[in-house]
Amino acid sequence: MLTIILETIYNLIMLFYYIGEAFVMKFIPTKFRTKDISGQVALVTGAGGGIGRLIALGLSNLGCVVVCWDIAKQANEETARLIKLSKGQVFAYQVDLTKREDIYRAAERVKKDVGKVTILVNNAGVVTGKAILECSDELIQRTFDVNILAHFWTVKSFLPDMIMQDQGHIVTIASLAGFSGCNRMVDYCASKFAAVGFDESLRTELAVEGRKGVKTTVICPFFVKTPLFAGIKSKVLPVLEPETVANETITAILTEEPMCLIPSRLSVLIALKSLLPIKALISSYKAFGLDETMNAFEGPKTKYN
Repeated sequence: MLTIILETIYNLIMLFYYIGEAFVMKFIPTKFRTKDISGQVALVTGAGGGIGRLIALGLSNLGCVVVCWDIAKQANEETARLIKLSKGQVFAYQVDLTKREDIYRAAERVKKDVGKVTILVNNAGVVTGKAILECSDELIQRTFDVNILAHFWTVKSFLPDMIMQDQGHIVTIASLAGFSGCNRMVDYCASKFAAVGFDESLRTELAVEGRKGVKTTVICPFFVKTPLFAGIKSKVLPVLEPETVANETITAILTEEPMCLIPSRLSVLIALKSLLPIKALISSYKAFGLDETMNAFEGPKTKYN
């Protein structure tokens, strides 16, 4: 009984310590909190364009050996070409993230050709932009295969080496849609809710097992101006530039930030969600124009189609 009491007191003390630590860290300039990732092997899924390409280029500029995965061979090779132009080291693989065995095979090739991956960025994503009754079973399955199930297969492929080395960083590109449901995005939001939960649960599991050297980060941006969301319009909040999201993601990796909301001020709205009645919540969606955001959606103009 005494042991239980002492453990409880210790954990309560640590609770307040970590709250204080997080508060103090906000006042320390980013440049004093960044880690050196030069020489590390960074794998980025969906590297053929948009945010994925920008993250791959940014990690290369910081000295990482970059591994690019994408289903679109030409787009992926273009990213590799751009990295080589800047004198970076890069390896490109065509990988279909809807196929588990394809992921496992590609992972083994990477380990053989490049080495152990220490930074894994699960960035690839798809969106249908259709009401649930307009979505075919195949489209819904594809959304989950790419947006969340692929995360399981990549993490299972590379996490054992990270644990063995006591070094690694797993980055989940989710979305603010992982906290709030949106009109005509039932499949997308559900997959992103899953991605947020995946990161939180994985982080907890690693902490409980004492894996202090392996970090996780979840990135949750507002709508981003990429071909994936061609045609969307925002009534109040500005649609983000992909460069902003890529830069914030890289900063979050360097500072080992567990969660990165973009823009950060939206954390207030997420906090309010747990307090507002459901009807008031829906009214707030309408006030911010989230009920109309997908009205002008032109369909994902991406390399996948």
